[in-house]
Amino acid sequence: MLLAVLESTHNRSANAARCRMRGAGGTPGGLPAFLAGAAMLVAGGYLLLARVTVTSGYWALWGYNAFGLSLVPLLVGIGVLFFNGRSPLGWALTAIGAVIILAGIVANLHLFFQPTSLFDTLLMLGLLAGGLGLIARSLRPQGPGATSDNSWTP
Repeated sequence: MLLAVLESTHNRSANAARCRMRGAGGTPGGLPAFLAGAAMLVAGGYLLLARVTVTSGYWALWGYNAFGLSLVPLLVGIGVLFFNGRSPLGWALTAIGAVIILAGIVANLHLFFQPTSLFDTLLMLGLLAGGLGLIARSLRPQGPGATSDNSWTP
């Protein structure tokens, strides 16, 4: 009985040691590189997105304002759903109307990159590329006891 309890305790501790997270992606080491890469990626993304201006225009279909027309399937679907909440036709019309409105909003967006210096642009893109590289590197085994397969090098 005592022997069975000791074996069970030993097996549980061995399984816990095998299942313990050791670093980024479960590989040994790499957590500091992952955190640094994530910080660089967030900083570069923020700086880049802060320089983008988004505007929109009016919806046009053959020269006419078409926003009201895009609401028809959504409103009919909502009306059918109020009549019968389990109606597949009502759910389909509501979903189609929502997709049409979302697609119309995205299709009418205009994105502009504000004028910036070459240094700022290189800094933003360098932070993005460096952050992605550090995150990718952190997912490989590193440090003592790491078994690395160096068969793939870019």
